[in-house]
Amino acid sequence: MLTVTSVNVNGLRAAAKKGFVEWLAGTSAEVICLQEVRAEPQQLPEEVRSPEGWHALHAPAAAKGRAGVSLYSRREPESTRIGFGSAEFDGSGRYAEIDLPGVTVASLYLPSGEVGTERQDEKIRFMGEFLPYLEQLKKRAAADGREVLVCGDWNIAHQEADLKNWRANRKSSGFLPEERAWLTRVFEETGADYVDVVRAQHPDGEGPYSWWSYRGRAFDNDTGWRIDYHVATRGLAARAVKAYVEKAASHEERWSDHAPVTVTYDLG
Repeated sequence: MLTVTSVNVNGLRAAAKKGFVEWLAGTSAEVICLQEVRAEPQQLPEEVRSPEGWHALHAPAAAKGRAGVSLYSRREPESTRIGFGSAEFDGSGRYAEIDLPGVTVASLYLPSGEVGTERQDEKIRFMGEFLPYLEQLKKRAAADGREVLVCGDWNIAHQEADLKNWRANRKSSGFLPEERAWLTRVFEETGADYVDVVRAQHPDGEGPYSWWSYRGRAFDNDTGWRIDYHVATRGLAARAVKAYVEKAASHEERWSDHAPVTVTYDLG
C-alpha cells in the first residue's frame, strides 16, 4: 500500500505552530506533498525542515514569502527534480517531483490568479506550459515503467459539484470556463489522459471540499471548494482503494485554510 497526502499549508511556519507538527507525527502517509510553504528551508523549524524519519525536498520561490512546495517521503527517493523546464516558472516554487519505485510523485501549486490582473495572465501562462509537460512526463515515466501522481493545489474547481457557490463564482478565477476547459484537457483521453482520483472514488454528490475561506462561517457551513487534487495516470488511479479529506473537527482546530487530501493506492 502507498498512502499519499497533499495539503496546502498556507505558510508552513504558521502551520507548524497551529498543529501541523502533531498531525505529521500521527499520519500514516508514506508521501506528503505540501504547497504554499512560503519559507526558505533555513527559515523553517528543524522539525519541519528535516523531520525525523522523512526524506525532505524543498522548492522555495525566488520571491521571498511566496508559494513554495515541498515533499516528504519515508523512503529515500531514487531521484528528485525541481521545476518542469520552464524559464519563467522553475524558480517560482510551484513544482517539484520525486521518483520512487514504480511511481513519480509531484507537488504542484498552480497560480491562484485574479480576474483582470497580471496574476490571471501568469496563471494562464503557467497552464499553457504545464499541460505539455504533463504529457511528456507521462511518456517519460512509462518508458521507465513508472506511473505518475501529481498532487497539489490546482486552484481550479472542475465541475459544479466541486464548489458550493458555483453560480456566484462563474466569473471568478478558479471557476472560469477557460480554466475548467483546461482541466478537462488534463483528464480527457484525447488530452493528457490523467484521472481525478478523488472524483473517481466519489463520483456522486458535492465535494468533498478541501478549501474554505477564513471569512465568515464558510468552514462551519461547508461552503467550500474542491481545488486540491490527486491527478494520476490511469494505471495508478485504478489502484486507488480509499480517498478522503481530513477535515478538522472544528474551525479552531484547523492549521490551514485547506485540509489534507489523502489517497491510499494498492501497489501490491
